[in-house]
Amino acid sequence: MSDTRSPGAGRTLDAGGPAAGIEIVGLTKRFLTPKGDTFTAIRDVTLSVEPGQFCAIVGPTGCGKSTTLAQVSGLERPSAGSVSVGGRIVDGITQGVSYMFQADSLFPWKTVLNNVMVGPVLTGTPKKEATVLALDWLRRVGLAGFEDRYPHQLSGGMRKRVAMAAALINRPRILLMDEPFGALDVQTKAIMQTELLQLWEELRPSVLFITHDLDEAVALADRVVIMTSSPGTVKDVFDIDLPRPRGDVQQIRHERRFLELQGQIWESLREEVDRAYAQTAAVAA
Repeated sequence: MSDTRSPGAGRTLDAGGPAAGIEIVGLTKRFLTPKGDTFTAIRDVTLSVEPGQFCAIVGPTGCGKSTTLAQVSGLERPSAGSVSVGGRIVDGITQGVSYMFQADSLFPWKTVLNNVMVGPVLTGTPKKEATVLALDWLRRVGLAGFEDRYPHQLSGGMRKRVAMAAALINRPRILLMDEPFGALDVQTKAIMQTELLQLWEELRPSVLFITHDLDEAVALADRVVIMTSSPGTVKDVFDIDLPRPRGDVQQIRHERRFLELQGQIWESLREEVDRAYAQTAAVAA
């Protein structure tokens, strides 16, 4: 256990440590359907994420993006292949990982402050120090003064800020984000994307970010991975050479290089989206 300090935060438990690289090799995951058939969600996925890198995964619905995250977190075991984090094979719950989902994952019976405190308390930080740390993170995400509210008393964007503070308060080595802003309106989504970039620049965990929004992927990531239609595997990997720090994502979307990258990636993604739609239409028929 090591101590880190940030202004106004007091002593905190560094639950994650330095950012860790992720190595996915030949990863395959199969499930049994209710009828007893075998369904292959992902097949032979091979992917590397360098320590501190922001990697976005884009692909059609049902291509296994969320399944891939579950393998990295250790919530599920692979049918074949392997996942390594920080050079160690994942064979249980991965240490130093925070998860942010599309749906609100806050405890409805806890206040905003107590929701954010959950991580430090569970990892052994004394309650008084966890309170100071949580207050500091609520300030960072613009929610100072809302500590005693409950999730149902907040807007969608405010709940996402609480979730982001709860995900980052332990300074994770790896941040897994499964369409975290998908349910937000366009304006709130852009604000949250910009805030995420600012916080990530400060902490620099390794990020695996799932999204259906290609613009979001290009604006946020160092690398964009395209997955094929089901069963999902890696089709293309694009390095995003937009300079950092990137600032306001709304401005980034108008830059020439952004438009060039978006167009190149869409050419690869469009084929998979069309194929997934055709598969769905065939099943419906």
